[in-house]
Amino acid sequence: MAKVILAGGTGFIGQYLQKRFRQSGDEVLVLSREKGDLSWKEEDALKAALEGASVLINLSGKSVNCRHNERNKKAILESRVKTTEKLNELLRSCTHPPAYWFNASGAAFYKPSEHKVMTETDYEFNPAFMGIVSRDWEEALFAHPLTATKRYALRTTIVLGKDGGVMQPFKTLTRFGLGGRQGTGRQMVSWIHIEDYYRIIRFAMETDAAEGPINFAAPEPLSNTLFMKSLRKAMHMPIGIPAPGFAIKFGGALIGTEPGLILDSQYVVSETLKAAGFSFKYPSLASALKDLV
Repeated sequence: MAKVILAGGTGFIGQYLQKRFRQSGDEVLVLSREKGDLSWKEEDALKAALEGASVLINLSGKSVNCRHNERNKKAILESRVKTTEKLNELLRSCTHPPAYWFNASGAAFYKPSEHKVMTETDYEFNPAFMGIVSRDWEEALFAHPLTATKRYALRTTIVLGKDGGVMQPFKTLTRFGLGGRQGTGRQMVSWIHIEDYYRIIRFAMETDAAEGPINFAAPEPLSNTLFMKSLRKAMHMPIGIPAPGFAIKFGGALIGTEPGLILDSQYVVSETLKAAGFSFKYPSLASALKDLV
């Protein structure tokens, strides 16, 4: 039985990981600012929990699903970097720190591209805000030597699951006939089923994988046009009115979100997982949607 410390475990991904680790017979302690087993304010209790734990998973950070004004940018960056720095400090003070530390990061580390596939070793860095956030986040993770702990930066693409994330709004749009292409439709969509998200973490623990960044991305990214077409097919919806880029930008301003989350092209796969022999349960969008819709 593993002892899992899960920071930021009350969100969409965190709740799923709680469920899956507990189903496997593991002990899970949730670290949260509000409702959890552990609190960021109780540093001594947090250090005691980390002492002798098997794995630390850190998903903490303000949601990027907001307008990227200066105030929100500051909160997005600091909520990620400062929590990671604090955990790094605590682990360095442990006599028996966790053997594995999985720290969330973003596939926005990579420059948006419609043609070049980005991997962990062959890529172009994204100099825009979200690329800088991912870079600084990872620098905080790997900032100091931790000889007893292997560290992994989870460069996460769009996570598909039944109980949160993008699936709910996309399904609603499709249900009302609005599930057409978004923007040009040429932008690539890299994604991962939430069960494979869990399985990659478990795989890295069981195989004692080498530390470093891992792209949490299914092996078959596809264009936005094909993504929305696949969703319409899975939902038996014959029509889907497209949404031009200006409409998405206008709508983003109305509902307080960033249009780049939809319009930027993310073309990412994982050479690391392929080389390690990881087998996806849901390698294609069709297989993922069959489970989720």
